[in-house]
Amino acid sequence: MGSIRQNKIEAVIQAELSTFFQRNASEICLGAMVTVTIVRVTSDLSYAKCFLSIFAGPEKEKVLANILVNKGKIRGEVGRRLKNMRMIPELTFHIDDSMDYAMKISELLKK
Repeated sequence: MGSIRQNKIEAVIQAELSTFFQRNASEICLGAMVTVTIVRVTSDLSYAKCFLSIFAGPEKEKVLANILVNKGKIRGEVGRRLKNMRMIPELTFHIDDSMDYAMKISELLKK
């Protein structure tokens, strides 16, 4: 569990990323619906690990690859929105497969 400051920064980055992905769905997300499920910031605020759920579009890996190609642009946009932060954390993106895992467990339990 992080500090209160870390938690606030995580929430703000999550909100900004969500807004960014909604606005740029066709270009950055290749038309897929991308939801930012979790953001974890390191204690020194230099890295932010962002977990994404990707629905209704091309393959998840293809969408993630395009997001990674545009990582600099995404970080720059988030940085412009978070003017009061001295340093914008380096963003890393990962597919959040917890929903797939939960559905798999649910299917197994039905058997």
